[in-house]
Amino acid sequence: MSMPFYVSPEQLMKDRADYARKGIARGRSVVVLQYDDGIAFATENPSRALHKISEIYDRIGFAAVGKYNEFENLRVAGVRYADLRGYSYDRHDVNARGLANAYAQTLGTVFTTESKPLEVELVVAEVGREPSGDQVYRLSYDGSVTDEHGYVVMGGQADRLGALLEAQWRAGMSLPQVLALAVRVLGSPADEHAQARVIPAAQLEVAVLDRTRPRRAFRRLTGALLEDLLGAAEGDEEPAPAP
Repeated sequence: MSMPFYVSPEQLMKDRADYARKGIARGRSVVVLQYDDGIAFATENPSRALHKISEIYDRIGFAAVGKYNEFENLRVAGVRYADLRGYSYDRHDVNARGLANAYAQTLGTVFTTESKPLEVELVVAEVGREPSGDQVYRLSYDGSVTDEHGYVVMGGQADRLGALLEAQWRAGMSLPQVLALAVRVLGSPADEHAQARVIPAAQLEVAVLDRTRPRRAFRRLTGALLEDLLGAAEGDEEPAPAP
């Protein structure tokens, strides 16, 4: 009688984590940054129909990287969760923390019980009435949740892009400034000998949670509006000092 094939729990979890990380790393990065009047989301995405950034509820936004069909199912489940909770109780009872906890339970259960983990990484963000009330949660494939502040990067080049944002992001930046920073970071070269890419507005997916809007804070920035904002940021740049 042959011995059954055995894999230790530690090795099984490691293999699942490696599998999920490799799938996530193949996707284009998503950048989430806080600015003076809200929270901005940006990614390189030429598709006009398959969104990686979406609205969940009045003041809650969602961004994801990884396999589209998997994070789209999570997005739809999040919308249903928010609608049901808002209808059963009150709209103010729907918040990013509760949604992040629900996502964490789903991701953690799939990671530990299913043969294949979800190849996704998520950000759930809620804009407050004041900057101090903003909430940004990053969720990994295994269900772990991180409370982020200032900026978040997900996707293939997260570590490298995160280091660039750490050096350049500052509190109180305007919307044109954070959009210009996001586009500059997304187009930065992976090799120091390569040149930075200039990503045109038509190749970007950009949205904001605008705290100045009365109820539904989410809005997409496209076309001429996005080009104007990126152009305004270039005009705000300080000229180089004379030699």
